[in-house]
Amino acid sequence: MNPTKIDAWIQTRRDIHAHPELRFEENRTAQLIAKRLEELGYTVETGIGTTGVVGVIEGRIQHDSPRMIGLRADMDALPIQERNSFGHASLYPGKMHACGHDGHVAMLLGAAQELSENRQFAGKVALIFQPAEEGGAGAQRMIEDGLFERYPCDAVFAMHNWPGLAAGEFAAHPGPVMASSNEFSITIHAKGAHAAMPDLGVDPVVIAAQLILALQTIVSRTCRPVDPAVVSVTQVNAGEAINVIPDRAVLKGTVRTFSHDVLDLIESQLRKISHDLCSAMGARAEVEFNRNYPATINDPDMADLARSTLVELDGVSKVHTQLPPTMGAEDFAFMLMQKPGAYLWIGNGTGDHRTAGHGLGPCTLHNPSYDFNDSILPLGVRAWVAIVERFLSPAR
Repeated sequence: MNPTKIDAWIQTRRDIHAHPELRFEENRTAQLIAKRLEELGYTVETGIGTTGVVGVIEGRIQHDSPRMIGLRADMDALPIQERNSFGHASLYPGKMHACGHDGHVAMLLGAAQELSENRQFAGKVALIFQPAEEGGAGAQRMIEDGLFERYPCDAVFAMHNWPGLAAGEFAAHPGPVMASSNEFSITIHAKGAHAAMPDLGVDPVVIAAQLILALQTIVSRTCRPVDPAVVSVTQVNAGEAINVIPDRAVLKGTVRTFSHDVLDLIESQLRKISHDLCSAMGARAEVEFNRNYPATINDPDMADLARSTLVELDGVSKVHTQLPPTMGAEDFAFMLMQKPGAYLWIGNGTGDHRTAGHGLGPCTLHNPSYDFNDSILPLGVRAWVAIVERFLSPAR
């Protein structure tokens, strides 16, 4: 690839890194993307799902039934104070690209350039730049705003950098890639009393302690051992004074699964255990259960298409198909519920790419010392172009 192009992609990535924007606030980033796509000859629409951008271009190969492939990159940053001090560190206090979305945007813009210059495909490519992946369900917002009605993709793909996976390696899982993300809140309504006279009250703190332990039996004693699931209580809030037994306690936490059936089972058991245990101890439970992101499940055929394409690329050392999925969550799952497709991992290395000025922490996702590995940008660009040309080949 032309070194001048690569340098430009790196500068774009670092510019976005230095100007991080949180979910649904990606106005500068969206403007940068839209301007670049228009310069490359794309038909561009902005404001989809609040700040989303879509650019469409048609290939030069004529075909009777042109298809459309969607490629998605997320744009938003995280509310994290960056600990790096290199030249492209965040200029905005409390905001940081700690998940590599700056690199994802740069890779897709690089692919936009290559696809525009060559157009060796039959059909159309929709480049989807999505807001608010970090907890805002931006994919769902774009879908609700008519994304696939306006851009009827036959398949959709996304690519996420993966620290710990060597540069030059990819993962294309058939089936589960990331878990669903769900939240619960349990309010224990009890009876307050003086701490020196506990017999006059009903202690929600003691009940909360027993309930935390009881909830751990859902996975260990209700779910099948072969069904991955996590139930974690992550917040306990009760009381204001040392000598007072409060009248309520609140537990909050997360549930992660790969299966809707397992999620239904866990929610049912969580509600039952909470209500029954509290009732048995003279209190009352109020349970809220919110399903946020569904599980990210790759279509096996689309994962295989990606795998068979990537293994043929120069610079690719390995394409994993059996890496363990992660219990983290990803809102590209909403798009995969609408269209066949695949969510791919591209190796970001182990952090050795970071030069002087990085923080002392590891180069892992959602870490204040993280930085995207610029050396993988050209490989990511070529991967996108190859997947487009394979999917939109007249021979398929």
